[in-house]
Amino acid sequence: MVIKNKIIKMLKSAKEASLALANVSSKQKNKALSAMAQSLLKNTGYILSENAKDVSLANETSLSDAMIDRLTLTEKRIKEMAESIKQDAGLKDPVGKILRQWKRPNGLIIRKTAVPIGVVGIIYESRPGVTSDCASLCLKSGNACVLRGGSEAINSNLAIHKAITKDLKKFGIPESAVTMIDVADRSAIEVLLKQDSLIDVVIPRGGESLIRYVAENSLIPVIKHYKGVCHLYVDRSADLKMALDIMFNAKVQRPGVCNAIEKMLVHKDIAGKFLP
Repeated sequence: MVIKNKIIKMLKSAKEASLALANVSSKQKNKALSAMAQSLLKNTGYILSENAKDVSLANETSLSDAMIDRLTLTEKRIKEMAESIKQDAGLKDPVGKILRQWKRPNGLIIRKTAVPIGVVGIIYESRPGVTSDCASLCLKSGNACVLRGGSEAINSNLAIHKAITKDLKKFGIPESAVTMIDVADRSAIEVLLKQDSLIDVVIPRGGESLIRYVAENSLIPVIKHYKGVCHLYVDRSADLKMALDIMFNAKVQRPGVCNAIEKMLVHKDIAGKFLP
């Protein structure tokens, strides 16, 4: 009951924040995103020290090498996280975009316009970089987010969350627009998935078992996928050196991540030349 009450209180704050965020200007959001990116870089040392706690425990509990790789942060990876946020700031604001418009015979003009969803719940595993990725995308699109990362990355996630939310108020955005569930117990997910009046959509990011669990237990609409199954296709008109470089990078750079390729398709006209 204590966990349930705590989570519901956090979700109510996120719901209130979503109403305020929906009215924040593009300029304010972009400035907030730039500040988030800078804060990640400024707090690199702190984030790495907290991440080291998670990695140490992961080694003690014999997590797989792939899971530990996903969990581990470096200065380079934090720089990439910050750069990703900066790129989001440079995107066009989707809020208010007219998707379709038509005029009825009586002169009535009807518009289909993009608006924020409201509160997006995101449940994920292992990769702490997801914390800043999801917070950034949700903020850019005018949505509050509720983040629940895996228990194996709780110190890293909390450190990143602290860094990216510390300056939000300066830009008219409530801190609870980016809410982190800091309860490691699995029961937190069970409670979260039943709050259909406070969360508008849930997105699970992780292994197939997590995604199936969320889909089967949620009272909230779920946006999901099951398998990565990433393909690379090499056409007969391809630059073969470039194709080889891309193929090697896409598999070997980080084999443990979900967008590493599993299959390569090669056009039959160049197979004899390329495959060897």
